[in-house]
Amino acid sequence: MKIVVIQGPNLNMLGIREQQVYGPMKLEQIHAQMKEFATQNGIEVEFFQSNLEGEIVDKVQECYGEAQGIIINAAAYTHTSIAIRDAISAVNIPTIEVHISNIHRREEFRKTNMIAPVCSSSIVGFGPFGYHLAMVGMLQIMNEIKAAQEAQAQAQQATQVQ
Repeated sequence: MKIVVIQGPNLNMLGIREQQVYGPMKLEQIHAQMKEFATQNGIEVEFFQSNLEGEIVDKVQECYGEAQGIIINAAAYTHTSIAIRDAISAVNIPTIEVHISNIHRREEFRKTNMIAPVCSSSIVGFGPFGYHLAMVGMLQIMNEIKAAQEAQAQAQQATQVQ
């Protein structure tokens, strides 16, 4: 199983910018923890960060046929990007949205979320730990998909035997 982690604008500045909101942890540290979890669970993980909307759209599209899950923090584009929303919808891959801060308790403009309606779930306000929760959640989603596929295959075999 492969999960692609897509990080949006300014997340490359974690540990430097607004530590009172985002904490002192750097993006590289978050990714190192995610990689450790992935290794322990036999998951391939790829990391991507861009400050450019089009590059994020391209990366989501590249996941089609290549990845079984996406974890995305679209950052500020969460509130504005129909293009990223459409890309997530188009690839139809289980996607978990993560936000380090609780966007629902922040500025009014952050309460508009273009991404959430096309994601499998959203994790907000847990700080960097939210990425770990997203990895656990994605593993659960993948296990449920696998179980459903196995049940469907068994049902088809039973039908063919009759």
